[in-house]
Amino acid sequence: MLKVTKAVFPVAGLGTRFLPATKASPKEMLPVVDKPLIQYAVEEAVAAGITEMIFVTGRSKRAIEDHFDKSYEIEAELEARGKAKLLEVVRNIKPHNVDCFYVRQPEALGLGHAVLCAEKLVGDNPFAVILADDLLYGTPPVMKQMVEVFDHYHSSVLGVEEIPPSETRSYGIVEGKEWEDSIVKLSGIVEKPAPEDAPSNLGVVGRYVLKPRIFNHLRSIKPGAGGEIQLTDAIQSLLADEQVLAYKYHGTRFDCGSKLGYLKATVEFALRHAEVGADFAEYLHSRKPVMEG
Repeated sequence: MLKVTKAVFPVAGLGTRFLPATKASPKEMLPVVDKPLIQYAVEEAVAAGITEMIFVTGRSKRAIEDHFDKSYEIEAELEARGKAKLLEVVRNIKPHNVDCFYVRQPEALGLGHAVLCAEKLVGDNPFAVILADDLLYGTPPVMKQMVEVFDHYHSSVLGVEEIPPSETRSYGIVEGKEWEDSIVKLSGIVEKPAPEDAPSNLGVVGRYVLKPRIFNHLRSIKPGAGGEIQLTDAIQSLLADEQVLAYKYHGTRFDCGSKLGYLKATVEFALRHAEVGADFAEYLHSRKPVMEG
């Protein structure tokens, strides 16, 4: 059985729901404490044993490529100044055993289309799909959990979590039967149903491990509204050919595409930060409002 060594990062979308992407600051480069969202996503992939990062980019996303490029001038200056800790941080942005590849999505035609753009780089291999604006904190990291599920069952795996019924219009909702603890065998998946039409309370988050046959279905499904190709529709079609599992991951998700989710992530990751965590906790405990009106 082939190992999951490739991850696709669809980063060609327009922006978060509260801050549009720009050439200077695409949404995946929004910092949470001291690292951009895309860095957390790549580190999660690396922790799962993934060594090939495939970024599906758009016109506004050159900053991502620059971020993972080698910074000769910065490294030389830090080395000359004896800044060993900072030098290590810079060099670990992209570990030496990790390769980055970039493919351009010419139009924003949906998540399924973005994944399809990576087909030639993925080849006939299982692969992960990671949406960086879903920041997940887990021990072990969530993608590592999902790769272990894939290795055990040899089936495509979708990361899911329980959601309030009122939020079903924001998720792909899975239907199926609980097979083992935290594992659901899918019988269907519906994209953004109304609460009364939702088959369950399990919503798909931005984590997938997929077998390469998904590409056949991405090519054959009909585009939906706006000409978009939905990954959810391709997964529903894939169910006719092979088993697909949903995995109720162990961890916490921060929806950094929303203002509130981004602020929650900033606070929680700051509290866990080795350098500033204790001082920040003290500040939150003792703070008094400093802004009026």
